[in-house]
Amino acid sequence: MEHLTSGLAIGLGAIGPGIGIGLIGAKAMEAIGRNPDAQAKILPAMLLGMAFAEAIAIYALVIAFTK
Repeated sequence: MEHLTSGLAIGLGAIGPGIGIGLIGAKAMEAIGRNPDAQAKILPAMLLGMAFAEAIAIYALVIAFTK
């Protein structure tokens, strides 16, 4: 039973960040496509947003391993 809860914790904990990272990347590419000159401003903000979203998935992984 313990393995099931760990699997559910990481599985459900990764859904939100996965969707968030996909949306961040899609919107950043759309913005760069509309205004290529703004790439220098968009790319660092995109990477920072992706890192914060990925941190949530890492927290879920840590919780899954501590059970």
